[in-house]
Amino acid sequence: MPAKVYTEKDANLSVFKNKTLAVLGFGSQGHAHAMNLKDSGCKVIVGLYPKSKSWKVAKAKGFEVMTTAEAVKKADVMLVAIPDMKQADVYKKDIEPNLKKGKTLVFIHGLAVHYKLIKPLKGINVIMVAPKGPGHIVRQQYLEGKGVPALIAIYQDADKKAKQIALAWAKGIGGTRAGVIQTTFKEETETDLFGEQAVLCGGASALVTAGFETLVKAGYQPEMAYFECLHELKLIVDLMIESGISGMRFSISETAKYGDVTRGPRVINASSKKAMGEILKEIQSGKFTRQWVNEYKSGLKNYNKLLKAGEKHQIEKTGQRLRALMPWMPKRNIKGAQASYTK
Repeated sequence: MPAKVYTEKDANLSVFKNKTLAVLGFGSQGHAHAMNLKDSGCKVIVGLYPKSKSWKVAKAKGFEVMTTAEAVKKADVMLVAIPDMKQADVYKKDIEPNLKKGKTLVFIHGLAVHYKLIKPLKGINVIMVAPKGPGHIVRQQYLEGKGVPALIAIYQDADKKAKQIALAWAKGIGGTRAGVIQTTFKEETETDLFGEQAVLCGGASALVTAGFETLVKAGYQPEMAYFECLHELKLIVDLMIESGISGMRFSISETAKYGDVTRGPRVINASSKKAMGEILKEIQSGKFTRQWVNEYKSGLKNYNKLLKAGEKHQIEKTGQRLRALMPWMPKRNIKGAQASYTK
């Protein structure tokens, strides 16, 4: 049975009348939630750690800015817009000591709560509002009078108003303009991690790299390998997003279609699905999160080593040179423009 889609008529911003909303963190998602809620007529404050680079940025946008602890004391509903691996420490140090019965904690992702890195106090609402898009798109769509679809979930419903609050928050950031679906912290966390690891990030980057390496090893020019295995991927993904897999196949040549349906399953085959199943089990059991927490606490040595190895790969050097030949393509220094998050 298809999931119910909540829209504008299902949410009411009057839930926040005489309430103070706090956004803890002013990075990619944090700034979008804060700006959109403010423009929706809500009273919004921003909580940051004292030396955060975002302090001046948030003030310049017209927000009252204070420490995380002060914001929690002052707010009725607060968004934890902090990176997953920092949330538990911030919760213990600044959030939990200042929580009172009747307050509401909002999360964008369920990892810290689902895997019990954070164990919320009783007597408070614990909800999730997760837009299915990056912060700058959440903000851009809102300004255009549109919205990004969002998920909501209820972990604790202390005052029987948690769902109303979740829908109101989703409405305030523009989510109900596009459509909101209810899930659970468990479902959102486990499917999100699986998608990242097996398909969207891990699977796609490994597939692209393997294709590139196969062609180069066979003696083809790296530039040709880059165009065929990476550059044209966006065209195919855009077609799938706009029209589904069948719609994508309708738009490509018969030769490409035949190669798709007969050769694709030889690459992503029973062994691939078995590996995906193992990855999913590691997520469900908490093994992945335990490994990630241990890696983070031990200084990220293996994590950084693997990232640096990827940066030095031939596909990166080839791509950098070829992208310089494409004036129509936006050039973004993503690494140099990383958002500043609260600690």
